[in-house]
Amino acid sequence: MITELTEDNLNELLAEADNAVVQYSASWCGNCRIMKPKMKKLAAENPGVKFIIADAEKFPNSRKLANVDNLPTFASFSKQELLKQVQTNKFEVLKGFVNEITNN
Repeated sequence: MITELTEDNLNELLAEADNAVVQYSASWCGNCRIMKPKMKKLAAENPGVKFIIADAEKFPNSRKLANVDNLPTFASFSKQELLKQVQTNKFEVLKGFVNEITNN
């Protein structure tokens, strides 16, 4: 399952999650739209990880939780702690990023 933010409350969602992957995106970002179904696929394959999509432009407080300077950015969190992030539009890179989280 994947959660799309409807308000700037990412910090609250992360507090509840042992492992989370956040896709920072924007409505105008073509690569973000391409990666969204790939995130959904990975969410279905990894039920122990919380997957979240956050609009980096609409939700500035959520954006501040990671060092987002390019889109799409994917960030991994444990509780509210930023562990790692990657900027990519390639499924294999994203899949490897998620595998690192699930194997730790």
